[in-house]
Amino acid sequence: MKAPVELFERPSVLRPAGDAAQTIAGLSIELMVGAALIFLLVMMLLAWAVVRSGAKPGLHPRWLVYGGGLVLPTAVVTALLIHGYERTPAWQPPPQDDALIVGVTAHLYWWELRYRDPVSGREVVTANELHLPVGRPVRLGLSSADVIHSFWVPALAGKVDMVPGRVNHLLVKASRAGVFRGQCAEFCGEQHARMALHVVAEPPAAFDAWLAGQGEPAAALPEPADVPDPPGAPPARLQAAELVQGRQVFLEQRCNACHSVRGVAEEARLGPDLTHVGSRLYLGAGTLANQPANMAHWVAHTQTVKPGARMPSALALEPAALRALAAWLSSLK
Repeated sequence: MKAPVELFERPSVLRPAGDAAQTIAGLSIELMVGAALIFLLVMMLLAWAVVRSGAKPGLHPRWLVYGGGLVLPTAVVTALLIHGYERTPAWQPPPQDDALIVGVTAHLYWWELRYRDPVSGREVVTANELHLPVGRPVRLGLSSADVIHSFWVPALAGKVDMVPGRVNHLLVKASRAGVFRGQCAEFCGEQHARMALHVVAEPPAAFDAWLAGQGEPAAALPEPADVPDPPGAPPARLQAAELVQGRQVFLEQRCNACHSVRGVAEEARLGPDLTHVGSRLYLGAGTLANQPANMAHWVAHTQTVKPGARMPSALALEPAALRALAAWLSSLK
């Protein structure tokens, strides 16, 4: 199978997309340049000391030990501490009145996102994909449902730990549109490396439309008998029947014991909300690109793709039932 094209920018502190990340990028460049200059200075002093020692055996410049070994590091570290402290408040002020508030809860090994629909007041729950409006401050409430995790999106800000029983906060503001990859940055278990979070920064109007759509229940399926089959078109009735079968498989296999699909099954909270899973870029917290073939592979071989995940592999599903289930889940947009 051809590898999917990456849909996100590679994580890098040198490609900032927010105010906090811009500050961190500046500090990173200063540290790299400073470290290079200090390394060059130390190598020059080392060469000079070797030459001097060869010319006058037993003579060692004391200032290299007491000056370069004590005074210089103390001065450099103190200057860095003051310089970093002056810049720290840039991403820790109280949120503005118009700030969007998003709850982010880390699980083994996925992310839960909670928004508040400003029109209806309803809570909108999604998973593994954080959408932000460009230019608007966003206050993230970061917590964990099990062990210590860490929220880190290099393009937006520095890492913040997510501790069970606590809510830490991070204020971010995306300065440009794009898809930025984040990662759990605190070792949390077997699939720590495959616990990715994708941040989609988009214009405010696009974000508002996305949030309104995410607040809606899953679209109702038409009855296959009511679907016409125009001449020359794909068998629409068969497609509709497959979607109905897929929804039935979801319920019969008790997928709703862990997953909610609003409008179909709404009580489960153990796994990610799947109401609009077909609209997401990736499956399994960044593990596979969201394509129908990958959806079927993920459902059938979860423990092969992501060993240690809390979702069992559906190896017993008949191929037709698996295709129907994957087609229905992919249609939830």
